Amino acid sequence: MMLMLIVGLILFFGPHSIAVIAPGWRNRAVMHLREQSWKGAYSLLSAAGLILIVLGFAHARHAPLVLYTSPAWLQDVTWVLMLPVFPLLLAAYLPGRIQRAAKHPMLAAVKLWATAHLLVNGTLADVLLFGSFLIWAVAVRISLKRRVPAPVRGAPPGRYNDLIALLLGLALYALFIWRLHALLIGIPLLGSQGLLR
Repeated sequence: MMLMLIVGLILFFGPHSIAVIAPGWRNRAVMHLREQSWKGAYSLLSAAGLILIVLGFAHARHAPLVLYTSPAWLQDVTWVLMLPVFPLLLAAYLPGRIQRAAKHPMLAAVKLWATAHLLVNGTLADVLLFGSFLIWAVAVRISLKRRVPAPVRGAPPGRYNDLIALLLGLALYALFIWRLHALLIGIPLLGSQGLLR
């Protein structure tokens, strides 16, 4: 089932990496296929990859190959690193000071999320999954220094956007800790395990 995870990662990150690896080819393909067809193919490949990632990762957890074991104190570091993740994700769609300061808040959120999980999850499947997201986010961030990013559709600028991103983001973080992580991922964050996965 590790193969399923790897194929899923390739299918998911392949389309997401074209603008980094071959921006000229991407622009020609969009012109040739037309934007709607390109977006359709992009979405289908990404969705198929995501499904394979979820299934492959779930199966890999049943027979984990442990590469490293983290010291217990890194769990506290992980909680702290995860704190700004949801506010940054929301700030990507809510123009304001947070968005301007972070420049690319979604990529910052992905890097923090992946790093936080790598600190406390040391199986091969974890390293493949979170390591892939971290490498991708770093590569995209570097590439954006040499190219113009595509505009992100979001809310109009507003005086309360930062407050909304902060409060709603922290509320989402609290919900994930309390219940959503267990419901969506299958691993409770509160209780005997106490691990962020």
